Amino acid sequence: MTWPRIHWNWALAIVALVGGLGFAIWMFLPLPTPDLPQQISGDPKRGAYLARLSGCVTCHTIEGGDPWAGGVELASDFGIFVSPNITPHPESGIGDWTFHEFVRAVRHGVSPDGAPYYPAFPFEFYSTLTDRDLADMWAAVQEVPPSDFVPKASELPLPFNIRQGVKLWRTFFYEPADYTVDETRSTTWNRGRYMVEGPAHCSACHTPRNFAGGLDTNAQFSGASGGAAGWTAPPITTEALADAGWNRQNLVTALRTGITPTGDAFGGAMAEVVHLSTGYLLDQHLEDMAEYLMDQ
Repeated sequence: MTWPRIHWNWALAIVALVGGLGFAIWMFLPLPTPDLPQQISGDPKRGAYLARLSGCVTCHTIEGGDPWAGGVELASDFGIFVSPNITPHPESGIGDWTFHEFVRAVRHGVSPDGAPYYPAFPFEFYSTLTDRDLADMWAAVQEVPPSDFVPKASELPLPFNIRQGVKLWRTFFYEPADYTVDETRSTTWNRGRYMVEGPAHCSACHTPRNFAGGLDTNAQFSGASGGAAGWTAPPITTEALADAGWNRQNLVTALRTGITPTGDAFGGAMAEVVHLSTGYLLDQHLEDMAEYLMDQ
């Protein structure tokens, strides 16, 4: 072996070592703090309504359990996620959080200590929530009865139980929802789009995902399989809905009651969505969502 080759081998080894150390340090550094809004007084009643729309009650309340106290299990191809307690209890819940920590968690998917949340928490859709929305939701949290219930830990095998690995996932697959008003469309259509693509996060179930759980944004609303969870979400593109006999009115009825145009009833996860979320929405908002879905 010649000296130049030895030198190159050492150089490559040093580069690999430095690169590996740099990557390891990056993986365990807290995520940066984004620009956060000034805290404003919130409307707890409106916030509770937004929490219904956003699925907070659905995902954080087990049957017969304390409201918002967590414990709901979500099966996935990566393990079983268990929702946390988000009541204002100072130890078991988020009672010791600040408003800005709440905003950072909901809008950006970052915990108070700077660690990334798993995308089982649909923060990528909540990025569209306005400062007013978040202030109202924070006010609603403060009025939920504190619960000392401690949900069990999520059951995730290696390597998925290494939370810092989510930073790598975010690098390749994190695409915050981007909402801009379409001036060529009606106010009601735009409002419906805001709810469907944002807080209601319909894409979370009705858009296919890749091997790593990232959304296939080129196939929005084209239907998806729940994998290990065992459910299938049908396509809800405008064409697919029309072909299946849906229109604005029967879509509103289904989101209100869970009854489909054929007289059947939603089952599984969608039944829970109606029971704990869309069944509480104003008729006008259901009509807005239906207007958008039937004319995407």
